[in-house]
Amino acid sequence: MSETNIFKVLADSQRRDILVMLREGRLNAGEISEKLKITPAALSYHLKLLKNADLISEYKEKNYIYYEINTTVFDDLILWINQFGGKK
Repeated sequence: MSETNIFKVLADSQRRDILVMLREGRLNAGEISEKLKITPAALSYHLKLLKNADLISEYKEKNYIYYEINTTVFDDLILWINQFGGKK
């Protein structure tokens, strides 16, 4: 996914909140929905955009789907941003 699309996904405060929550560790959709106080449908929309941007990954364990932050995308984004740093 391009940097432009990642920035569009990150522009939403609830998606940023989800990423901050996942920084602490994996969570399932119910846990995220409860903490954000949003409907499952709204959460599903946000999770879909985050997954499409490769900012989170999901995996199944028994009857639950867990979400984790994908830090490699952030590493790549930091490298991309650093190329615009000024020369000293």
